[in-house]
Amino acid sequence: MSETMTGATPERGRRQRLIGRVVSEKMNKTVVVAVEHRLRHALYKRAVRRTARFYAHDEANACAVGDKVEIVASRPLSKLKRWRVRRILERAEGTS
Repeated sequence: MSETMTGATPERGRRQRLIGRVVSEKMNKTVVVAVEHRLRHALYKRAVRRTARFYAHDEANACAVGDKVEIVASRPLSKLKRWRVRRILERAEGTS
């Protein structure tokens, strides 16, 4: 095999990572994460917020609405799911 595999878990390449807020958890083992980014409007030069929604796999159903999570790209898991929840960075107010 490769010389980089020295007992530790091998890194699976540079996977794309995003940070966003959970906006829906109504499905089993799936959450919807809204990732917001800011850009400058081409004509008016004003800051504009854009939001993209990603379906992410949550194996343990640990996420709740409002949680700040990190998601990583993965192989297609279903028709819409191409992301996995890597970790929960911050819990929402009122959840434990």
